[in-house]
Amino acid sequence: MSETFSFKFLKEVCDIANKLSYEKIEDIAKGLSEVKAKKGRLFFLGIGGSAANASHAVNDFRKICGIESYAPTDNISELTARTNDDGFESIFVDWLKCSRLKKEDAIFIFSVGGGNVEKNISVNLVKAIDYAKEIGAKIFGIVGRDGGYTAKSSNTVLIIPTVNKEHTTPLTESYQAIIWHLLVTHPAIRENQTKWETVK
Repeated sequence: MSETFSFKFLKEVCDIANKLSYEKIEDIAKGLSEVKAKKGRLFFLGIGGSAANASHAVNDFRKICGIESYAPTDNISELTARTNDDGFESIFVDWLKCSRLKKEDAIFIFSVGGGNVEKNISVNLVKAIDYAKEIGAKIFGIVGRDGGYTAKSSNTVLIIPTVNKEHTTPLTESYQAIIWHLLVTHPAIRENQTKWETVK
């Protein structure tokens, strides 16, 4: 019997799991525990599918870990106003400035490519990273490419291994969810049990 598309795709999921850097994941967990200990805030930045992941992550880090967390893309009114008036490239950096980003805070990038000024891709992430570095805030990331700005400029970034270039985006965005769920479950930062694990 020939291998189906479903079999091949899910095999790629397994292959990625076996190639991930577990040390990087532990480093992110440690970094997040330090942000939490300093009562810092966590700002999730993402575009497209990664923006949806950022929204979900905010819920989990607030509810399960007790870390004050935000995603600029959750406020569609402000996002579109800033895009309309000032341009898409500055939406995150201006949002962070208005939020008074501090050195105790951190930004967490969800992205496939991670941003690239030369190719004019996700420049809004690049500007946000530069501002966070200027302030001294920590920078974390989960990305699907090692050549993007997030991979080069973060304190700790997990790169989702490429096992099939044709599936880089769906697998990266899927693994963003897997890894943030791992992190909110991590004993270094988890405060509260999730609902269904307590139901008998």
